[in-house]
Amino acid sequence: MKIWFDISNSPHINMFYDLIKDLESEGHEIIITSRPLANTIELLEQKKLKHTSIGKHYGKSFINKIIGFPIRVIQLIKYLKVRKPDIAISQSSFHSPITAKILGIPSIYTNDNEHALGNKPSFFFATQILIPENLSIKNISSIFLKKNKILKYPGIKEGMYLWKIGNKINNIRNKNVDSVNKIFIRPEPQTAQYYKGKINFLDDTIIALQDKYEIILLPRDEKQQKHYKNDIFKNIIVNEKAIDFEEIAKSCQLFIGAGGSMTRELAILGIPTISVYQDKLLEVDKYLISNNIMSYIPMLTANKVQNVILFHKQKKPSIELMTKGEQAYGIFKKEILKYNVS
Repeated sequence: MKIWFDISNSPHINMFYDLIKDLESEGHEIIITSRPLANTIELLEQKKLKHTSIGKHYGKSFINKIIGFPIRVIQLIKYLKVRKPDIAISQSSFHSPITAKILGIPSIYTNDNEHALGNKPSFFFATQILIPENLSIKNISSIFLKKNKILKYPGIKEGMYLWKIGNKINNIRNKNVDSVNKIFIRPEPQTAQYYKGKINFLDDTIIALQDKYEIILLPRDEKQQKHYKNDIFKNIIVNEKAIDFEEIAKSCQLFIGAGGSMTRELAILGIPTISVYQDKLLEVDKYLISNNIMSYIPMLTANKVQNVILFHKQKKPSIELMTKGEQAYGIFKKEILKYNVS
């Protein structure tokens, strides 16, 4: 079976890497398309995943996104029609389901962000929809959506790949306690359509902390990279290359994330994690916060950071979410292979 994965953002790489390798080992042909956004290309290269970059990201402007959407769909159709995939798989790639529909092939679409506007056409055109168990169908549904297309999987999407490495990372951290001394910060997703929150709101906190802790800033794009290379942030390290979350986890004393999968990844691994997301929280984040897996401090100050470091030590990885993640991985793979008619 020829299986097409559209990896249009960096978190999708971790989510699908093991699944891609697993399917390849069983003799299936994998086709990967990508898009230059938030270190996606660099991380694909690091993982040695063969891919073809198609299209570009059209920024935060709604008008530009509307104009750019059909352009990338057409580009994908041109690329794929000669390769003839049997099925399309994607996580929050809004282009994938409609491209698959035009190509006349089934598609499996999954998303855990109920606020993403692109879900509407994606849900409509997808053959099947997978969502995490804590996301209410009512929150994503519409009068046009067939409920029998929706399948819930256990836990949250990050568990699908963390179940294989959670204990390994925990053991590495325990053996190298003195090296676990860095604060990693991931700023807000400024160009995301769904994000309506504040910009550069962590600046004062970073400035107040930079003389006391080793801080590594993980920018999402060149604009953020340039902003945090300003002289007022002279004592922080601005990471210029994509870095895998496993490398972060090995030395992370505290992770501060303004949204996104990386924040949930580190929290599930048992690393003290603060979400400072400035927009409406996702259901998956509410779940982690209510279960004390992740802290939520939207108005973060240097004093609050110091208190978290002082009183919130390393926890064990969330065994429940790891177990559910393994189950979810099996469900996802089974649903893909269900379309294997060869």
